[in-house]
Amino acid sequence: MKELNKVLIELGISKVRLAKYLGVSRQMLYNYLAIEDINNWPKEKAAKLLNLLNIENIEQLNSLKINGEYIIEVENRLNEGVKDSSNREIIADLKGFNKKEQELLSDIITLLKEKLAADKTKDSYNTFLYLYHFLQSIDANEELKYILGYVSKSLGMTPVLDFAFNSDKQYIFESIMFSAMALYSSGNASKVKLSASHKRFEEEIEHKNEERLSRTQELNTAKIQALKELGYVEINEDNAREVLDKIAEIQSRKV
Repeated sequence: MKELNKVLIELGISKVRLAKYLGVSRQMLYNYLAIEDINNWPKEKAAKLLNLLNIENIEQLNSLKINGEYIIEVENRLNEGVKDSSNREIIADLKGFNKKEQELLSDIITLLKEKLAADKTKDSYNTFLYLYHFLQSIDANEELKYILGYVSKSLGMTPVLDFAFNSDKQYIFESIMFSAMALYSSGNASKVKLSASHKRFEEEIEHKNEERLSRTQELNTAKIQALKELGYVEINEDNAREVLDKIAEIQSRKV
């Protein structure tokens, strides 16, 4: 299998992607690659590998001409195979969405899984944890959508004058973002120069957290009082509506 590993390296095919294409775990793929004779692989997996490389038997590896055209052909087959495999895994969870939505969700899930599987550090995990927090808050802050638009345009994936949301606000936000990123990239920004600004940022976040905690405590107090006034000991499916209405009433008394 040394020749196969050499070809895979020349083609730039990672073990993660090949495992996805074959529909096996990475560990199982390593087990396959440790077998000297591909004829001892499961027939289906061996056939898929030969099809990927467009050869009839493993002996033809030695005569392969790995050029740009061949690499593109293999990459296309690999992409289709990985996409089909991933779609089969998650298609059951995508019922109810239209075709474009299904394709988008499938591509996102596949990308997340691939990066998490390939990254041996915590970078991908922490990045996607931030992304999760971002998505959780996206409906509460319209500027978060503008950030996504700015990134998409900066990467050349969206025309710069396309505005999917409020065009005036998005235009202003993108202009500010560009100025900030230009300052960051210029090398003129430093931790020392921006320490006062970051301190204000820290104080604002601390203030928001205090407000959130205060609000939570206020709601808990109102909930306890509502349960007491209604003669209940807990909120359940039967009394939830009544308790919530009582909480709203209790809060309105303070206005």
